[in-house]
Amino acid sequence: MPVKRKKKSKIYFGQRTQDAIIRYNNCDKIPIKNRIYEEHIQAAFDKLAENLIHTFKFYYFDVPLLDVKHEVVGFLLMNLHKYDPNKGKAFSYFSIVGKNWLILHNNNNYKKMKQHTSIDSLDFKRNVGSETARLDEDEYYNDFVEQMVVFWDNNLTTYFKRKKDLNVAYSVLELFKRRTTLENFNKKALYILIREMTGSNTQHITRVVNQMKQQYLLLNTEYQKGGSIDTSNTGSIFA
Repeated sequence: MPVKRKKKSKIYFGQRTQDAIIRYNNCDKIPIKNRIYEEHIQAAFDKLAENLIHTFKFYYFDVPLLDVKHEVVGFLLMNLHKYDPNKGKAFSYFSIVGKNWLILHNNNNYKKMKQHTSIDSLDFKRNVGSETARLDEDEYYNDFVEQMVVFWDNNLTTYFKRKKDLNVAYSVLELFKRRTTLENFNKKALYILIREMTGSNTQHITRVVNQMKQQYLLLNTEYQKGGSIDTSNTGSIFA
């Protein structure tokens, strides 16, 4: 029988990379730090920079994109020592660091190009600074949702007091936990599932979902700024 080859993991920046970054920061011997970076961190930074450039379409540079990628990797390396594992995952932190660098320089170049390039050759409808194009779904988005689920596990009974509201909120949370196994993850299908799980009508479900959405937006802002969410019991903001 032919020997089955092990499938390569699609996760290029996971726990092993994070552990290597922690070892790098805790090491005070330059040769060892260099070896840790070259063997366990550099490839992940390289792939992260490449993905950020193409995911968000940071193309307003007057140098080759390969050079832009090297600049981003260099900036990530400069900020290696600032990473605090107690505040979130390394992937989230360095994604934000790299994205912020690209936004700053991309937008500055865009302004210069607007001044020197004909209108026909530029797409003025794009606002790169406000684009929220999808991130690497398998890592960035799932990391946010995982932390959000923990937040709701700790706070659901603080935000919702009535049993019928809690039933709906628990159902919504359960669907987030089962998101990878749901074949049809659209709004209509989810409402049907929640109705079947709770017996609530659409109007009631919508009211609870809208309350959870308010907090979702706040959590998303917190995650974007710091790469992590305070998942402790924070107290309700709802009146």
